[in-house]
Parts: sequence; structure tokens; C-alpha cells
Amino acid sequence: MEHEGITRQHHSLGRVAALAVFFLLIAYLITLVLGFLSLESPQDPIGDPFFSILELLIVVMAPLMVIVMVAVHTYASPETRMYSLTALAFMVLMASITCSVHFVILTVSRQIESAGFPEASLLFSFKWPSVAYTMDILAWDFFFALSMLFAAPVFRRGGLEKTVRILMIVSGVLSLAGLIGVPLANMNVRNIGIIGYAGVSLFVFLLLGVVFGRTREVPEETG
Repeated sequence: MEHEGITRQHHSLGRVAALAVFFLLIAYLITLVLGFLSLESPQDPIGDPFFSILELLIVVMAPLMVIVMVAVHTYASPETRMYSLTALAFMVLMASITCSVHFVILTVSRQIESAGFPEASLLFSFKWPSVAYTMDILAWDFFFALSMLFAAPVFRRGGLEKTVRILMIVSGVLSLAGLIGVPLANMNVRNIGIIGYAGVSLFVFLLLGVVFGRTREVPEETG
């Protein structure tokens, strides 16, 4: 498929980033399952080494998602670039928030807790309620969801693109549904969002890698 405005470098980088996110999401889900299986009670937070691995995977993965959305914006037709640019902006917000949260938790949260700061768990833990947990829900269940929903209209030609569009909508809707757990103060309900941004999106990024791989550069006219 030829696509005006996209170069070999654009779709090659987008394909590599999309497939990298796909494999990192697989690693994330495997680690998450192993972490849950290690718990004595479903109410307990996931401990190390699983917790630190999850934190590191998110810090690496989020910037790659931004690169993928840059490729989506480059791929978009002129009439859909308003949607793709909005999707890119929301993905940048998501990555900025989640990288900040997880980098702080990965590097200094334990030192602050060990120093005897009494409210540390209310700031840094992933046990509801906490500031870090709330910020991460904002990043993934809200901004990631909006990014998926705004990117969906870009893909509308052929069966593969229509599948990408449908999966983006499903991923976005499920991620938004996770917000229901916040007013209910029920993080089991909130886990619906995980299905959207870590489950369904896995297939979104895999298919985006295929879409970018099939795109051919349109030669520039000379003369």
C-alpha cells in the first residue's frame, strides 16, 4: 500500500517501535500473572522481583508508544490528521505521567519509606488510595484510552486497517471503563482497564507493525 507523506524511515521506525511494544507487553503480562500468582491474598500488592520488573518495563515501553503514535500521525491522511495529532498529544501526556510515576517509585520511594516518612504509602504505594496509583490510573485509563479512540479513525481502508480501528476502539473503551473503579473505590473493577491497555492493545500494536510494514514510500516527483 502506498501512502502519501510517509517515508521508508517513518514506517520502518514505526514498525520497529510497534513490534517492540508488542513484545514488551507480552513480557509485562507474563510478569503480572506471575506476580499475582505469588500473592497470598488478592488484596496484597505485588512484591519483588516482579514489581520492579513491571516498573522498568513501563518506563521503557511508554516512550516507544509515543514513537508509534508519531508514526500513526505520519501515516494519517490529511483529513484524519486532526485525530492523529490529538491521539499523539494524549499519548505524550500518558507517557509523561506514567514514566514520572514509575521512575520515582523505582528509584526513591523505598528510600523515603525507610527514612520513616509516615505518609509514604499514601504517596508511592499501588494500594488504593495513593497519589501514585491515582496518577497512573489517569495516565492509562484516561489518556491512553483517549489516544486509542482518537487514533481509530485514521485506519479505515481494507480489512487489516478496519481490524486495527475496531481493536483500538475496544482497547479505549475498556481502558475508560476502568475509571469506574475509582468512585467505587474498587480496584478489582478498575482492573477492567488493564484488559484494555495491556490486553487488547497488545494486538493493536502487533497489527500496527504489520500495517507499517506493508506501507510503501511514495516517490517524490522531480522536474
